[in-house]
Amino acid sequence: MFLFAEAAEETPLIVQFINHYFGETMYHFEVKYTKPIWDAVFAKFGTTPEAVFGAPYSPENAIPWYTIMFVIACVLTVFVVYLLKGKLSSDDPSQGQLTLEAGYLTIKDMIGSIIGDHGAEHFPVVATFAVLILVSNLMGQFPLFQSPTASVNVTYALGVSSFIYYNAIGIKENGLFGHIAHFAGPRLPLLMAIIITPLIFVIELISNSIRPFTLGVRLFANMFSDEKVFQAITNLAPPFTQFGVPLLLTGLGVFVALVQTLVFTLLSMIYIGEVTHAPHDDHGHEDERGRVAAAAEAAHA
Repeated sequence: MFLFAEAAEETPLIVQFINHYFGETMYHFEVKYTKPIWDAVFAKFGTTPEAVFGAPYSPENAIPWYTIMFVIACVLTVFVVYLLKGKLSSDDPSQGQLTLEAGYLTIKDMIGSIIGDHGAEHFPVVATFAVLILVSNLMGQFPLFQSPTASVNVTYALGVSSFIYYNAIGIKENGLFGHIAHFAGPRLPLLMAIIITPLIFVIELISNSIRPFTLGVRLFANMFSDEKVFQAITNLAPPFTQFGVPLLLTGLGVFVALVQTLVFTLLSMIYIGEVTHAPHDDHGHEDERGRVAAAAEAAHA
């Protein structure tokens, strides 16, 4: 899967600062170790890494803006959770603690309704996706920052992470062959199974294989277009569109950030729910699949 290093139109100052001090070192490392590999790979397709990545190798872009922004998003995520947590108290909880508890209960209830009560073990991964993606999405609403999720490199990495996790859970709970067998759908009478089961298997296999792409491109397309719309409208008739209008667009941007966080997290939970089930609960398994299917329809609607 190719990663496209789309360049930001205006490189944030913090990216320039980091590349000013560390770009030279990274540049020499890339030229010595990674560039020869990319040259060999893209030579087979009659192109070069510079053409595919959209920029020549240089100390100024040795550390891509999306990498720096995503690292900042990770640090901010830990800091925000720590800040909201504050000093925990059951008698006199702070506003931050109440906010954190509300988020915890929201994700916990979603896991319970989509995956089932046994899905609590997946809470740390699902919550990490939710908080990290939300912080990444909202970063673009602040000066000097850009949303790392406006880069396909970041969103595809998140999509692949979700894909690897739910498949690993499926293999762990059902075994390798049991996990593969669930792509074949329900058991059918022999004659129907000969005709329909292979077709279902191929369709399900293709559907699951493209999930990292669909997860990544959905998040990227919405966040990238949100930033482009903001830039286009605010620069439509300056200085008139640069006063008041950005505030309205910021509200829309926050809404998009929340919705895209919900969609990515919800789909990840649905995928986990498809491959997992409560231990020793064969009777409730079909009901659980129905609940997951209903949630999937709601997410794609």
